[in-house]
Amino acid sequence: MSPPRRRVLVVDDESQILRALRMVLRDAGFEVDPAATAGAALDVAALRPPDAAIVDLVLPDGDGVEVTRELRKWSHAPILVLSAVGDEDQKVRALDAGADDYVTKPFGPRELVARLEAALRRATVGPSGEPVMHADGLEVDIASHVVRVAGDDVHLTPTEFDLLVALMRHPGRLLTHGALLTEVWGPGYVDDVAVLRTHVANLRRKIDPDGTRRYIRTDAGIGYRFAS
Repeated sequence: MSPPRRRVLVVDDESQILRALRMVLRDAGFEVDPAATAGAALDVAALRPPDAAIVDLVLPDGDGVEVTRELRKWSHAPILVLSAVGDEDQKVRALDAGADDYVTKPFGPRELVARLEAALRRATVGPSGEPVMHADGLEVDIASHVVRVAGDDVHLTPTEFDLLVALMRHPGRLLTHGALLTEVWGPGYVDDVAVLRTHVANLRRKIDPDGTRRYIRTDAGIGYRFAS
């Protein structure tokens, strides 16, 4: 018996793009739930929780950032946003809201599927065989994907969790932008430094909200290191 097809929520108000996305994803083995508005997207997601979502940034009744933010209130599913070439600020807003990645229009079908598959792998497959890691009040249980600071649970996206684990595995060691992007996102992301910076900023805000512990140090223009 074959495994169930993974369900992807696809949100775009352009009928041609929505139709193309449905074809590409179905050919890649996904079940697709389409929506043309922000409101419809949230209704569909509530009725049929998706395994992943692809959300356009510009929608007739809102924007993809708000859809992302609402989904993140209850879902850990990977979220990819679709953006026009000039939407750099919007991309950062979407990543801040909890998106895992973005794809720029016009996009190639193979790139879209590859990024979706990579996001799903990060959400479902983590490192194994390692103990719970501790550092100055921070606790990371790799097997259960649980993070606590001073005993309180901290909600991280799958990408943020994998980034934290990658840093904590090498305490005190400088990890370059390229090394972190390759380890967490994959070799096809080695130049996406803006994505890395946004996720590091979000991770810092969650695990060190008052800025007193400084778990993650920056080596300007080079990379990051976890404080030993």
